Amino acid sequence: MPEPQSSLSKQPRVVLDGQPPYTLYAFPPNRDILGGTAYFIVGNDANILVDCPAWNEANLQFLQAQGGVRWLFITHRGGISKYVSEIQQTLGCQIVVQEQEAYLLPGLNPIQFHETFSFYPGAQALWTPGHSPGSACLYHQAYGGVLFSGRHLIPSAQGEPVPLRIAKTFHWPRQLRSIQKLLERFTPQTLSFICPGANTGFLRGDRAIAQAYDRLAQLDLAAYAEAKPLL
Repeated sequence: MPEPQSSLSKQPRVVLDGQPPYTLYAFPPNRDILGGTAYFIVGNDANILVDCPAWNEANLQFLQAQGGVRWLFITHRGGISKYVSEIQQTLGCQIVVQEQEAYLLPGLNPIQFHETFSFYPGAQALWTPGHSPGSACLYHQAYGGVLFSGRHLIPSAQGEPVPLRIAKTFHWPRQLRSIQKLLERFTPQTLSFICPGANTGFLRGDRAIAQAYDRLAQLDLAAYAEAKPLL
């Protein structure tokens, strides 16, 4: 069962709307996934939950009121909460995860993919290894292109999309190569927003990182290659 609703529980907030049929929501940071931010893509095709929100009655009611969840996409191992089995069973959703992290979901029979997975036309999972072996992003073509980046790209203190090297980073050069592949795959016209899976407080009231491609293209990846891991 979901945890009881706290009087301090906050409702998910709209990230982007106004271009039917898609509305994008962000849940409050979830301490069960180390303060990570989960997102919800609501549309006519099939609703997609990106990582695990706090599992409480308020969030369950919200998800059900929007038509439920067809897919639960995991961006990286840190996006898996201890309630992932209950989320799947209660909502009847299918979990999607990059194949190298599927072993973390025993008995849940997730859909595994290698390079890409298509949820429906216009929504695709992309393998972006580096932060973890199976780190992946979800790209949605609505709103000029939105990338749900998990912890592959997160906001800096200035609100810029950056990679962050920590002691547990799986493979830093590969993470930087994954960024270069995103730049080769997209254009300023096809990548307008990034919805990061952590550090969203650094957005200072913004609900996504706008002008995403141009800001990503400004990264000096050669300089980042020399970055030392943070604790």
